[in-house]
Amino acid sequence: MAAIDALPPLREVIARHGLAARKALGQNFLLDLNLTAKIARLAGDLSACDVLEIGPGPGGLTRGLLAEGARRVVAVEKDPRCLPALAEIAAAYPGRLEVIGGDALDLDLADSLRPPVRVVANLPYNVGTELLVRWLTPPGWPPFWQSLTLMFQREVAERIVAQPGGKAYGRLAVLAQWRCAARIAMTLPPEAFTPPPKVSSAVVQIVALPAPRFPADPQVLSRVVAAAFGQRRKMLRASLRGLAPGIEEVIRAAGLAPTARAEEIPVEGFCALARRIATAG
Repeated sequence: MAAIDALPPLREVIARHGLAARKALGQNFLLDLNLTAKIARLAGDLSACDVLEIGPGPGGLTRGLLAEGARRVVAVEKDPRCLPALAEIAAAYPGRLEVIGGDALDLDLADSLRPPVRVVANLPYNVGTELLVRWLTPPGWPPFWQSLTLMFQREVAERIVAQPGGKAYGRLAVLAQWRCAARIAMTLPPEAFTPPPKVSSAVVQIVALPAPRFPADPQVLSRVVAAAFGQRRKMLRASLRGLAPGIEEVIRAAGLAPTARAEEIPVEGFCALARRIATAG
């Protein structure tokens, strides 16, 4: 395996710092530095970007991002055991890596980043979906980021890019595809990780659009989608009953059938519903 920088192999780093992955932290480390560099390249030219990385662990993807020319990387790591290893990377790339110790769910990172910003991360499995929903539902649009290049369990990745009509189609697909373009850019088998997870993984690339594909109030749309998919086996007239008076007429006014189910409704249909519900009362 060719080295991407002058730092030691990740297995040596992990052994020296005692960084066995912890299941409680959702840790599965990618040790192949050629693979982490390939993921970094999926995010495009990073030379003029700040990159936000969540859960760098021993720093495999961090090194890939820096070696591929990222202007600056801000890495947020919850596990204090990893901080000395990340400090060694920061010393090897002076002025280009800032490591923040803490839980990404508790931090406001906007002040730490200089636009343009791209998010690239092998997300810890236990917080990945919640972080994604937060990034997809900011108070204003466009968001602070240009693109998200994120590793998920393959099942989650397929839910993000799913089309109407299947079991994978749900809240994540609507939220991602309303204001972004999303695609699966790479798949990885369990044995690519240490320890190997029980499922395959995939890298999803999500690029923010300048404006939503269809007009809708974000908060209303989120409520509609949550209600519809919260009871996805029910018809819309039942799952949306509490959102507006005369819900059957509201659904028809949006151009949809009250007897339809959530998984049949495209993003445009949910936006039409959100607009009708916002004005019903």
